[in-house]
Amino acid sequence: MRPPREHYREVVRRTPFHSRTTRANELNLWHRWRDYTVADAYFDVTLEYTALRNACAVFDISPMTKHRIEGPDALSFLNRLVTRDVARIGPGRVGYCVWCDDGGQVIDDGTLFHLQPGSYRLCSQERQLDWLTRSALGFNVSIREETEEVAALALQGPTSCTVLRALGLDGIETLAPFAMRTYALAGAELLVSRTGYTGDLGYELWTAPAQAEALWDRLFQAGEAYGIRPMGTHALEMARIEAGYIQAGVDFLPADRAVRVDRTRSPFELDLGWLVDFSKPNFTGRRALLDEQRRGSRYRLVRLDVEGNKPAKDAYVYDDRRNVIGAVTSALWSPMAKSSIALASVRMPWGRPTDELWAEIYYQKELKWNRLNARCRVVKGAFYEPARRRLTPPPAW
Repeated sequence: MRPPREHYREVVRRTPFHSRTTRANELNLWHRWRDYTVADAYFDVTLEYTALRNACAVFDISPMTKHRIEGPDALSFLNRLVTRDVARIGPGRVGYCVWCDDGGQVIDDGTLFHLQPGSYRLCSQERQLDWLTRSALGFNVSIREETEEVAALALQGPTSCTVLRALGLDGIETLAPFAMRTYALAGAELLVSRTGYTGDLGYELWTAPAQAEALWDRLFQAGEAYGIRPMGTHALEMARIEAGYIQAGVDFLPADRAVRVDRTRSPFELDLGWLVDFSKPNFTGRRALLDEQRRGSRYRLVRLDVEGNKPAKDAYVYDDRRNVIGAVTSALWSPMAKSSIALASVRMPWGRPTDELWAEIYYQKELKWNRLNARCRVVKGAFYEPARRRLTPPPAW
């Protein structure tokens, strides 16, 4: 028997910006992000993506899971939890990090905000309260999920800094990448971090849910002359693949959800070895990662430039003798790279820059499925990374 409608209203939540995103969503395309309804596209995916790369676009990130971690042992606990050295992330800074199980397999990745001494906010795609609580045994810390207490928007693109200046955020142009600053806006506190998931110049804005609608209205008023547009998940997906960013549940399976151990990945196997700091005395997964460093990894995450113009979605990756060595996890035809690009997980030792790799692509044409073997070139780093992403101050518009 289907539950009554009241049940659905309780389970599927609306973000603090829902009244504004609903008004803007001409296509009425939505999906469920955790417990929240979010827009897949507002008016045209291509135009939303174009606004991101040529002006600026706004994405509602309120459903992102947020955990507040505080207390005398907050730093010690986080250094035990994640693989990087949290002591290097000073107050007013943000750090990208991953955390693993005892076998050195990644549970999730996320951003860690050092709000003030002894107070942190950990943002991730998946809910991690159970894992964080279990990991905190023996530490004097308090951990709570504060997802519903924080409304957040991502403002991304080349005119994003100019829009924030027009909003009245004096000195925003001096904010460096992975730094954050607090402003007073309309009598309320607004936290601005120079972070994002697009690989472009961009910021994330954090405020109380009661101020969400006013922030949206003021932001779009300030950005009207600078090409501001709302952006859905489809356009964001295009940008994150061009940036070479991974996504939990897509490019790797979180270790705490896996049934088969061969489906999980370590930081080294996700090209995140730079986040593993063995100079720390201990962290969860350290021994297993040291063993992996000595014996070598099973897999390698590679970024592929695929010959032709067919997106290599759901494609197998072959070596030069047509043996299956891996699979594509994310792919699209990139407007900025002007080529078909993909993220793939391949067996070691494959994935070196000189390796000759092939992708087997299936595509539909005239009601018929066709198969195409396309040559792949291994790309080092991001497919698209404009210089403005790192410049301080960013270019003026």
